[in-house]
Amino acid sequence: MKGIPMQTGVLRVLRATAASWWRHRELRRTGEKDLARQLERTAVLRDLGYLKQAASLPNAHVICGDGGTFLHLGWTTVSTLAPIERFPLAVLAVARGTPFIDIRPIRDVIAFANLPRVTRDGSLDPEHSGAGKCVSLTTYIDMVEGLGARIANDPHPRQST
Repeated sequence: MKGIPMQTGVLRVLRATAASWWRHRELRRTGEKDLARQLERTAVLRDLGYLKQAASLPNAHVICGDGGTFLHLGWTTVSTLAPIERFPLAVLAVARGTPFIDIRPIRDVIAFANLPRVTRDGSLDPEHSGAGKCVSLTTYIDMVEGLGARIANDPHPRQST
């Protein structure tokens, strides 16, 4: 997060998201405002932790497909069935620089299903092909891009010309 305005904006989004959750709205409606506030604070702190992880983990990424949006954080995945536009946590992570892989344009679902996974813990499989294998995030991005995925915040090292 760069500067105070971004931090304030992030907190506003996370607070609004927590307050809009149906359970928290229902608690407020039934007069349990203190419990609603406590649960909302807990949700905001959890989501701030996810954003911090997304910024610090080398293989963290957001992926969006027809099945929803997923924020991959190593051994933890946060997801929703909605597109990225309706998942504020993922939008914030991407806005803060987390790589974003939009697989919605991919039409060859068989080829996509046979791609290796992104390594979770930094270890690499030397024979990186086929489902069940693990590759680095940059290798994975090269593979999905070849199938038609759109990439934002590409983590490839920039080459000077």
